[in-house]
Amino acid sequence: MTTTAIAYATSSPTTPFERIEIERRELGPKDVLIDIQFAGICHSDIHTARGEWGEVNYPLVPGHEIAGVVREVGSAVGKYAPGDHAGVGCFVDSCGECEQCRDHHEQFCTGNETLRGTVWTYDGTGRDGQPTHGGYSTSIVVNEDYVCRIPDEIPLDQAAPLLCAGITMYSPLRRWGAGPGTKVAIIGMGGLGHMGVQIAAAMGAEVHVISQTRSKEEDARRFGATALHATSEPGALKKLRGTFDLMISTISDTTDLGSYLRALKPRGVLANVGLPEHGFEMHLGPLVNGSRVLAGSQIGGIKETQEMLDFCATHGLAAQVEVIGGEDITAAYDRVVGSEVRYRYVIDTSTF
Repeated sequence: MTTTAIAYATSSPTTPFERIEIERRELGPKDVLIDIQFAGICHSDIHTARGEWGEVNYPLVPGHEIAGVVREVGSAVGKYAPGDHAGVGCFVDSCGECEQCRDHHEQFCTGNETLRGTVWTYDGTGRDGQPTHGGYSTSIVVNEDYVCRIPDEIPLDQAAPLLCAGITMYSPLRRWGAGPGTKVAIIGMGGLGHMGVQIAAAMGAEVHVISQTRSKEEDARRFGATALHATSEPGALKKLRGTFDLMISTISDTTDLGSYLRALKPRGVLANVGLPEHGFEMHLGPLVNGSRVLAGSQIGGIKETQEMLDFCATHGLAAQVEVIGGEDITAAYDRVVGSEVRYRYVIDTSTF
């Protein structure tokens, strides 16, 4: 039997969100039915909903920062039971057989004969050929292997953004060795960056924030940063040349890319998690002269996402959120684009 859920969807790049009903698939033996309580608004939701990243299947129900409570489990489920706190991130399925899946990087699944690749939580296509709908809804059905356990220490509203923002920052920090004795810079302190500062500090790194202005300096220090550097101040980036072992850029602006690279020590790494809408040109001098690394980073696999959640619980980390209702989603999108939220909007699905 399918489950009816209430959701908020948009029907075009320019139309407001409206309340609709959607059908969730029948519970299979390995499936978990989760009553969603909170869903974070990620900037990726906005890019997708507004058609800025290519063709979209409308009506679109976004949301890949999902936190809720397990209502029911299939007959073969062994990892979860009703009442468990559970989360769902950016994808809900993969082939499970390719090299990337076997190496716990399901987000890079290359597919097999039955599945073309990673199935994204929304605007994707499931094994049944039907479009996937995301977390701006009251429930979701997901195979247990793509569900994460949310530790009881993290309130569900603050946990929701960790399923994207948290893992997006944790993965490159962990991969590139943030820890004691390293200097780390987080470029941009919005929904992603504010988690990056907290996580890097908890890993033991000396953390700096690079922001346009000093308006968030007090918050940066509260999150664990040693200093904030404002790019609006003349010569700010020049003063930082040769300073950092690792820089994580959460922004899409590539104007100062060369200056950021020069702020790295020789052999340092600039990992970019922001995704510019358009291509750009750059000179290779700052890379070659210093053997620096310009890297990209996306999210993480299920194993690493669970590791991140447990890390946050151990260190008392959580997202800073503003809780809104379903009727506020359209206006919230404009405020996110205008950098008016500190630091993540989270939708309370009880308002649906």
